[in-house]
Amino acid sequence: MAEVTLDGLRVCREVALLGSFTAAAHSLGYSQPAVSRQVAAMESALGQRLFVRDVRGVRVTPAGSMLVEHAAGILGGLTAMQRDLHALGDRLGGRVSVGAFPAAMSVLLPRTVALLAVEHPGLVVALTEASTPALLRDLRGDRLDVAVIGAGAGLPDYDLRGLHTSRVYTGDLVVAVPSGHRLSGSVEVGVRELTAEPWIAGTGSAGDPQFTAWPTLTDPFIRYRVRSWPARLGLVAAGLGVCLLPEMAAGSVPAGVTTVRVDDPAWQGRSTVAVTKAGADETAHAVVAAVRTAAESLSNDLVAR
Repeated sequence: MAEVTLDGLRVCREVALLGSFTAAAHSLGYSQPAVSRQVAAMESALGQRLFVRDVRGVRVTPAGSMLVEHAAGILGGLTAMQRDLHALGDRLGGRVSVGAFPAAMSVLLPRTVALLAVEHPGLVVALTEASTPALLRDLRGDRLDVAVIGAGAGLPDYDLRGLHTSRVYTGDLVVAVPSGHRLSGSVEVGVRELTAEPWIAGTGSAGDPQFTAWPTLTDPFIRYRVRSWPARLGLVAAGLGVCLLPEMAAGSVPAGVTTVRVDDPAWQGRSTVAVTKAGADETAHAVVAAVRTAAESLSNDLVAR
């Protein structure tokens, strides 16, 4: 006698969501006949028809809709159970405070927190977005366990004495340009291509990175100065200029904006650094490891661009 199974619930839910046996098979990595068999077995176990084929694909019956609604709760509960059981075997738990500068908070830190949720589900991550000087003050004042900062050319020589640093690669600076701009189809451009561009510059407090124009340009034309990244990128999307952007944040640009790398032998580059206090505990080390893993994933994405 056929029985309701977890695999059957997953298959029926995917068929309902995608509206096609073929699409569900592709999504789940099954063959189409295997999907058909799972659906048939579920219909036999429940004594109800779950799907009706028509010229536009698959239509869900009322019984199928009810099944899918319950399947979401059952499968979600299973995932929660597995996460909680995994947490029992994980020695790490409690609260950890992590701070990062704004560009790192756009893509790198979300990936880091997602990794920690899988690897150490017992950890509760508190996030702080601030400038590097503020992050270092909070780290030394025990208000942060880990600080993710920027370092390198054009940035202040921050006092890192007595702190442990772990350098991670997340790309360098790129230039955000409007879609349809003469440079928008290029992966990389020479720095001379930027000399006549109007720039959307950032404004910040003393000690913050000042994202103005490309750092080695002489007398660039600054058209606007605004503080936030959304404002800067919004002006770029409107075709009013170009702006600097850390490459790690390239995946967060809005529609109407694309990024290009710059070939400039005079530019020494920047990097991202995860900083902890000397003698940091195992929890902080786990966060740094997750930052490095997330940065590696992000770097692979940047290479594939």
